Amino acid sequence: MTTAVDRVDAEARRIAAGVHDMYDAFLARDQERFDSHLSRSATMWESHFDHLYTMRELDEFRDRREDAGERPVLETMRAEILAIDVWGDTALVRYLLITAEAGQEAETTRVTEVLRLEGGRWLIVHHHAQLRDRPEGPTPVRGSAG
Repeated sequence: MTTAVDRVDAEARRIAAGVHDMYDAFLARDQERFDSHLSRSATMWESHFDHLYTMRELDEFRDRREDAGERPVLETMRAEILAIDVWGDTALVRYLLITAEAGQEAETTRVTEVLRLEGGRWLIVHHHAQLRDRPEGPTPVRGSAG
């Protein structure tokens, strides 16, 4: 018999797998696969954005970055998932994103994402990422799947 807790744990594992696949797609320069994890109505806050971005603005930012040859070439990009909570067709995931360009020190970004179950897939409807200027200390983990 499947319980509500089993369902939440299974959904948390699906969400974690989606987060990892999204960053694998970034490293593979597969923008279509990366974007398949984002709702077209998604909004984004990033440390380097000057305001809340829509998907249209994100696409414009990417085009400018590509045209200028400024897309980072990363050697490392991994999500260390700290917590995932699921409430029906809404979920919240929190993780550390560790990135490093070749020969550079790793940077840590704190990420919080809100997801909605749309058409049977968990899609990010809001992404918030803040670059950390110092390493994270030990973090208690709860409700996570990684």
